[in-house]
Amino acid sequence: MPTPTSTTNPTLQIGPHTVQPPVVLAPMAGITNAPFRTLCREFSGGKGLFVSEMITTRALVERNDKTMQLITFDASERPRSLQLYGVDPATVGKAVRMIVEEDLADHIDLNFGCPVPKVTRKGGGSALPYKRNLLRAILREAVAGAGDLPVTMKMRKGIDDDHLTYLDAGRIAVEEGVRAIALHGRTTAQHYGGTADWEAIARLKEHVPEIPVLGNGDIWSAEDALRMVRETGCDGVVVGRGCLGRPWLFADLVAAFEGGTRAGAGDLGGRGTRPTLREVADIMVRHATLLGEWIGDESRGVIDFRKHVAWYLKGFAVGSEMRKRLAVTSSLEELRAGLDGLDLDQPWPTGADGPRGRTSGNNRVVLPDGWLKDPYDCAGVGEDAELDTSGG
Repeated sequence: MPTPTSTTNPTLQIGPHTVQPPVVLAPMAGITNAPFRTLCREFSGGKGLFVSEMITTRALVERNDKTMQLITFDASERPRSLQLYGVDPATVGKAVRMIVEEDLADHIDLNFGCPVPKVTRKGGGSALPYKRNLLRAILREAVAGAGDLPVTMKMRKGIDDDHLTYLDAGRIAVEEGVRAIALHGRTTAQHYGGTADWEAIARLKEHVPEIPVLGNGDIWSAEDALRMVRETGCDGVVVGRGCLGRPWLFADLVAAFEGGTRAGAGDLGGRGTRPTLREVADIMVRHATLLGEWIGDESRGVIDFRKHVAWYLKGFAVGSEMRKRLAVTSSLEELRAGLDGLDLDQPWPTGADGPRGRTSGNNRVVLPDGWLKDPYDCAGVGEDAELDTSGG
């Protein structure tokens, strides 16, 4: 294990971009769109790095309408961080050159961590690093096409415990000029179940000391983030499910890394206290409002917001009928009225932190036929393996 690391005012350098504190919002399909990034960034005071939803390279080069909306950044977003998914090196190269030539982003992250079957069955996401030569070819094309833009990558430990790839992938990344690596301490087979293996993050940091390593997995509070850095020696943290229904977690993270408000205390309005249900309700309406403005339709924005309702209300005393009512609202007026019908004076509930979002584990991994026969041969993987839609 590495020597314990100081967590006071650490700095993460990704190419020309200084990320202080070293806190990154993980790309999440259908979640980390511009409105949610705005909300998280507001709580962080503009500190940290906030990554877009997964953008497929094929959809980008073909200028798919949905994809072009997903790569639209708010004027206040700097650096603009865009995550790409691709399986074909040539298509990845085209997408990266398009980003550079049209000034679409300031940082490119490559997705080698997605475990969902529609991605892995194409040989993409967390399945791809098993094919070492294919991984190298994609990274080489991306880095060559990116010019001065830093390229990073996010990955998992491997396909399963018998097919671990993260150490080989980390070394290939260093050799091909990748500027930082984020490791989710789970395999594809685990999906989001079980406990993240933080020791793997420590091993990767020792294996590739040349570049920053970021840890991901089971960060539910700022205290978790500080502990991960101390225990693994990683250079920063990537937060995904921990901020679902908790965008104010980024206020906690900034305060904790800067040595201010105690970790996990919540910092709404500078009071250093966890939010009451009234404050949570106001944030919910703000989130839904931003979605409506981004989509250009209030009703569609509120409908898109529905998936967040249960995450925001976790732990609060809200009856099942009211939860159902809030989950079918289709206007801001309905949403506000439903929330006003709750006991908004409820304090932050005990036990409201902890796992949210997907928690399934021990899944059968769906891979292309014969994928595991040879970790180097990548015959048969080409443009037709590219997904044609973005967002996961």
